[in-house]
Amino acid sequence: MSSALTDLFPHPIVQAPMAGGVSVPQLAAAVCEAGGLGFLAAGYKTADGVYQEIKQLRSLTSRPFGVNVFMPQPEYADPAAVDVYAHQLAGEATWYEAELGDPDSGRDDGYETKLAVLRDNPVPVVSFHFGVPSREVIDSLHRVGTFVLAAATTPDEARAVERAGADAVIAQGVEAGGHQGTHRDIPELDGSGIGLLSLVAQIRESVNIPIVAAGGIMRGGQIAGVLAAGASAAQLGTAFLATHESGANALHKQALTNPLFVRTELTRAFSGRPARGLVNRFLREHGPYAPPAYPEIHHLTSPLRKAAAKAGDAQGMALWAGQGHRMARELPAGQLVEVLAGELATARAVLSDGGIQGGGGVR
Repeated sequence: MSSALTDLFPHPIVQAPMAGGVSVPQLAAAVCEAGGLGFLAAGYKTADGVYQEIKQLRSLTSRPFGVNVFMPQPEYADPAAVDVYAHQLAGEATWYEAELGDPDSGRDDGYETKLAVLRDNPVPVVSFHFGVPSREVIDSLHRVGTFVLAAATTPDEARAVERAGADAVIAQGVEAGGHQGTHRDIPELDGSGIGLLSLVAQIRESVNIPIVAAGGIMRGGQIAGVLAAGASAAQLGTAFLATHESGANALHKQALTNPLFVRTELTRAFSGRPARGLVNRFLREHGPYAPPAYPEIHHLTSPLRKAAAKAGDAQGMALWAGQGHRMARELPAGQLVEVLAGELATARAVLSDGGIQGGGGVR
């Protein structure tokens, strides 16, 4: 990674932007102050809400930080399929005493107005999810001094990120919690995602821009692994979801290590787009029938998810989590950065000494 970008954060540790109220300014500030790169999530917020969070974060830290933006989605949903799914969810609405949301509440997540905020109030780093912005957009952010990153789940997508002029690509492995950042949602490819180490290696041979590796990373030894595979930094989401400063619901935090939730699965049940979450009742009952319709299904189920959280029912919530969720540590975010940096240093020392010593090794 170019020294200009890595100079922004001493440790190669990036806190993933988690939409839905998790990546609050307090979390990002704590990560930044500890030497990582903290992120705000613009997804599902108004442009003014994003502006206010940027102001709040700047009052908490003078360190560089990033803001993540969702790309607008093409119109390909089948309205009839959305209606059928809405009928299927009628029982959930009755159970939680909530109305289903309006699936036509908006497709672009306020994309242009959020870009205007980020041009008028430049931040050090902006990343994009669900696609690649145009070269014109990236150039406009470069002109105000912002580094631009975009997620990719395949080597082809990484090449598209490079062609658009981004400064780095976020290689998102299939292990990652939350939404897969695929540029095009192709239902026929559900479940065919690439594991992180393989993805980093393939992207390393496909592009010349730096790589930030994301997907299931919970320990410093794993960070050492992706750096050895060709990444310049690691992005962690689930690891920070459990921290004290995280804005995640307490039920969500507890579920990460609750024996009731033994595994994760990619599902369309909550949003209509593949996203990895803890397997609960809602996912099991509705996942097989959810149509490929994002953000329509996201809007449709939003009141149900909020009602489930209010009722204290984790079985009806979207419990986004990566495959390493059982390794979550309930620590202050700054302390977690320090622990990860220490584990990374230990792993690097072991590797530099020849890997395995006395029957031990990187654990």
